Amino acid sequence: MAKTPIHTFHIPVMGLAYTIDSPIRVAQYGISSVIALADDDLIEKMRNFYSTKFNIPYEEITQKFHDYRAERITSYLNLVDKIVKEKFESFKTELAESKTALENFMSMLPNTSDIKKGFQNLLDDGIAFKENIQHYIESQLFPGEIDVNIMTKLDKDNFIKNEQLPIEFNDAHAALRGFANSNLESSVVLSAGMNPRLFGYFENFKDFFPNENNELKKKIILKVSDFRSAMIQGNFLAKKGLWVSEYRIESGLNCGGHAFATDGLLLGTILEEFKQKKEQLVQSAHELMTKALQVKNQRFPENPLELKITVQGGVGTAEEHEFLLDKYQVDSVGWGSPFLLVPEATSVDKETRNLLMNAKEEDFYLSNISPLGVPFNTLKGTTNEFLKQKRIHENKAGSSCPKKFLALSKEYDPHGICTASKKYQDIKLEELELKKDSLTNSEFEKSKIKITEKSCLCVGLANASYLENDIKIKGQAQGVVICPGPNLAYFDQEVSLKEMVQHIYQGKSVLRTDRPNMFVKELKMYVDYFRNEIETISGEVTANQLKKWNSFKANILEGIEYYQNLFSETFYFKTDEAKIKKQFDFYKSELNAIHIPTLQLA
Repeated sequence: MAKTPIHTFHIPVMGLAYTIDSPIRVAQYGISSVIALADDDLIEKMRNFYSTKFNIPYEEITQKFHDYRAERITSYLNLVDKIVKEKFESFKTELAESKTALENFMSMLPNTSDIKKGFQNLLDDGIAFKENIQHYIESQLFPGEIDVNIMTKLDKDNFIKNEQLPIEFNDAHAALRGFANSNLESSVVLSAGMNPRLFGYFENFKDFFPNENNELKKKIILKVSDFRSAMIQGNFLAKKGLWVSEYRIESGLNCGGHAFATDGLLLGTILEEFKQKKEQLVQSAHELMTKALQVKNQRFPENPLELKITVQGGVGTAEEHEFLLDKYQVDSVGWGSPFLLVPEATSVDKETRNLLMNAKEEDFYLSNISPLGVPFNTLKGTTNEFLKQKRIHENKAGSSCPKKFLALSKEYDPHGICTASKKYQDIKLEELELKKDSLTNSEFEKSKIKITEKSCLCVGLANASYLENDIKIKGQAQGVVICPGPNLAYFDQEVSLKEMVQHIYQGKSVLRTDRPNMFVKELKMYVDYFRNEIETISGEVTANQLKKWNSFKANILEGIEYYQNLFSETFYFKTDEAKIKKQFDFYKSELNAIHIPTLQLA
């Protein structure tokens, strides 16, 4: 039976730890969330923690096990699945027996929800309430999805001593196997672009192919930032007989974690293109998938399978939420960072949550701290920043690198080494010392910062769970790295799950009043990003760079024009329409004032 989602929002993956156990916390209410599969060490510790909490037998899977990473992931996901199912059964019983519990739950449902109306009719009817309500709950309610996330580029080769293990023991491959072997019937969210080897590895697991009822036991979700990349990746997988069940569009800059800026394409124009061309996406993938499955002599669906389009990044009000569902016909809207202030939904230690509540606009910034070399959203004042600066000050820059998930640089070591590690930074700083005489003081200091500013994300993004749950942290102190989107600047209080859900649906606002519209905020970030790109250029400007910049600027200008027309026509945002239009004009003149250099002819 096809499940109708109860909610029109989902909680995307956040960091390594922040949503590590979110399904255990919120799935019984029908809320879907995503677990990061990058850190099997954290996953194993959380399995121990929850086994103890729910009196479930636990045997440690140590690194001595042959396939320990995949086995840890499978075991944890099976445990989460078991706990979620048990909590859901108890919740259904509670709803059937207590009108207060039922009314409480109804207050967390969207007003447009058919399920909410159904419950209301049963309450109004009153006759044979208990029998009817039980039947209704059984047929209408489902727990939220327990989805998982794999960053495709985090696919480090692994070794035993000096012998490289086969590709299937690479980090992302092992994580995929861990999910594929689990009991879950849910989706894997692939983020950070294409990894052809990993995409090919999906073919080894039958759960990703349609069964005799044309159902997929396990589904693929692609996180994308534009239509073109969705088409390329979707067709690549379709040629292997694999179906992408959802495209999760994320704002390039107005999001948490790593920021993959588009080529100046703004969210509204991207969503418009998906809306106009969704059928093209469906048909092209269906034809390629059908052909591939016929070649493999496998069952193939006559008609295209379901394909969802969802969006996330910077959404902050009930009106924005409703606008995205209504205007772009998306199936769900992701609310990430605001849930960091909901203790019932995410795993965050007290100190970090207080830091988030008190942070102002200027405290959120796009940093270069990620060892992946991709801009990374973070916050001033974290314990990680303090400890990192202290080590730099004591001439002990760099991390001891205990986990090595980001040890991807092969520059000095064929096994891979992380650019945030002490080992790597020592070599780089020595090389810099040798060049010192040929550099100005300012060049030398800039180069030094570039080396030492990298943070140990493997430990920093996992520590919040350990701190929250009193799990002992071994090794060098790294503190906590937090990676919220800039939208969190406008949320300044800890709230309950019920309050946040009502904020999303009914506009019972938990916001500060001075928050800009999400489209305005994203535009500002793109203009700032563009200005910074041009101001920090060093060395010769190439023709390629100029072409890229001109196209970037043209795309932003096109986006502004699109928004100006859109805001004139829509019934939404009427109270702020004049202010928003003024802001669009302001950023347009800011953009036009940015001078793109010209090629110097020799």
